Amino acid sequence: MAEQEQAAEKTLAISKIYVKDFSFESPQTPAVFKRSDWKPQTNLNLRSSHTVVENNVHEIVLTITVEAKDDDKTMFLVELQQAGLFEISGYEGEELSAIAGSFCPNILFPYAREAIATTIQKGGFPEFVLQPINFDALYMQSKQQAATAQAEAEATQAETH
Repeated sequence: MAEQEQAAEKTLAISKIYVKDFSFESPQTPAVFKRSDWKPQTNLNLRSSHTVVENNVHEIVLTITVEAKDDDKTMFLVELQQAGLFEISGYEGEELSAIAGSFCPNILFPYAREAIATTIQKGGFPEFVLQPINFDALYMQSKQQAATAQAEAEATQAETH
């Protein structure tokens, strides 16, 4: 009975999904469209942030930057902040951190992928498909990096005393 009451207190719901900021640049147009040997290097950068808006309402922002370069010249640059408001209650500590750092970005990613692909295509470039991303693995990796950094900072601090 106690387990049922505890489970009933936990809620996780999507309130709103929206674009917070979106930018597309193509500084080499129209010359880039005349090239037939175009073989760009594509760089992908992604990060997420978490802000408590009020009580149980949390804003999660997934920021994705895609840059295509050829011979050190930027062919296109896209930056998107795909955001969502999530009602999250009954979760604390590690559970809340995992929801904000992995579960919610996983919900936002398909929206971001579609917006980026559509914009790049409307910019005159070939179809661009972002591959699936394992947000669970990225979250665990960021936790390990933070723990390592903290351990190094503590070791450095211990050495100076």
